[in-house]
Amino acid sequence: MRVLVVEDHGETRGMIEAVLREAGYAAVPVGTLSEARGFLQAGGLAAIVLDWMLPDGSGPELCADLRASGDATPILMLTARAGVEDRVVGLDAGADDYLKKPFAASELVARVRALLRRGPRLVESRLTLGPIEIHAASRLVFAGGRELPLTAREFDILEVLARQRGRIVTRSNLLIALWGEDVNSGESLDVLMTRLRRKLAEAGAPDLVRTHRGVGYSVGTAK
Repeated sequence: MRVLVVEDHGETRGMIEAVLREAGYAAVPVGTLSEARGFLQAGGLAAIVLDWMLPDGSGPELCADLRASGDATPILMLTARAGVEDRVVGLDAGADDYLKKPFAASELVARVRALLRRGPRLVESRLTLGPIEIHAASRLVFAGGRELPLTAREFDILEVLARQRGRIVTRSNLLIALWGEDVNSGESLDVLMTRLRRKLAEAGAPDLVRTHRGVGYSVGTAK
């Protein structure tokens, strides 16, 4: 499971990364909101460990943006702020849990495990794109009431694009979402995309997935 760690303090970020990796998670460490947004656009994250104060914004700001866009990824907020009012701000912005600095490594891992057991919030669990209906919880796709026989990878591609509908998802971000890295998978992505498009065309949605040459893909009207 990939856990995004958003923390600008290098020593703290390194400690969190090491603790999560030792616990068996694939930690993805970044130091700014802008870096975090790049990985979040790609998707494929099981949870987010998010610091309150960052060089280019705040954790609650990112939380609010994610929830407004329908992103249900579990979020653990980290902060040195002790006041009840601050906790309320973070939770109201969309954080699922709150951990005060300094904290014990064992408690951090326990909080992340609890969030992963709880799973993502049921935000927009059913997505509709023209004649195509995506059921995220059951990982099924229907067209006109009939199920499309998508493979797991084909479903992953369609879900990533659907959750970012109206935006271009770069090839790099799509590769990261599917395989956890942007290497040695370009040809596999091309094959999967061809098969997915063929199945969508047979279901009456031949133009659902758009190619932005040299950039990536989108569904809906790309911004």
